[in-house]
Amino acid sequence: MSGKLIEVKLRRQGKSAFFDSNNLEIKTHDIIIIESERGLDYGQIISDGTQTSKNKPEGVIRRVVRKATAQDLAQIGKNKQDISNVFDTTARKIEERKLSMKLVEAEYSFDRSKIIFYFTAEGRVDFRELVRDLASLFKARIELKQIGVRDEVKMFDGFGCCGRRLCCSSFLKDFEPVTIRMAKQQNMPLNPEKISGCCGRLMCCLGYEYQTYKEYSKSLPKEGQYVETGEGKGRVISVQTLKQKYVVELEDERKIEICLKENRKEQKEDEKRR
Repeated sequence: MSGKLIEVKLRRQGKSAFFDSNNLEIKTHDIIIIESERGLDYGQIISDGTQTSKNKPEGVIRRVVRKATAQDLAQIGKNKQDISNVFDTTARKIEERKLSMKLVEAEYSFDRSKIIFYFTAEGRVDFRELVRDLASLFKARIELKQIGVRDEVKMFDGFGCCGRRLCCSSFLKDFEPVTIRMAKQQNMPLNPEKISGCCGRLMCCLGYEYQTYKEYSKSLPKEGQYVETGEGKGRVISVQTLKQKYVVELEDERKIEICLKENRKEQKEDEKRR
């Protein structure tokens, strides 16, 4: 390896990977031409290669060939224009062969030696005959990648219920598992319309604060639990996890709010007096 590692997002829809910078004068957001398994491809630098042991690259580290020139950028633009006809032709071929798959996106590698097709399907699809058709028709290596509904929405981009651009299209690199337990832990309404994203799956952001809620909940009682208070025994009727507060309904039907922080402060003051 002759240069430092940089992280590059391949093409428009490809995943990110680490490359040897080849000691070139390049920086984050630059469009670059890189070595691929067969021929040349392009990508955009998304980080200077700062990494953790979790995403430490393994296997062959390929090199950056050059920073994209004006001619390279023109070639990339032409590839994006020409791919629309490739997409339409392939969609017709899929329909002719009556394959149970939905074509989502297609893109050329930089040197047009390969065409990558992305599709969704409910199950496995035997597309071997389709690949032969396309290879003969387009005179290029054909790669078909089956993706999920989350990947499909990520490709088309959009805005979430928060009004911001979709996390998956803006900064998320990988889809982490999201479960209904995360919504329950954060006292979210278990209404599918309220906790589902544009893809119809549970929103990725449910996982952002899950660990915090989980940790903060350890010191709080659960709703419905009976607890002893300074004013008597009562039942917990609501919990505010992040504020570390909960409301107790006493036996005489009075409701009192208990703040753990204030309780701890009072306990420390009592200890000092002693």
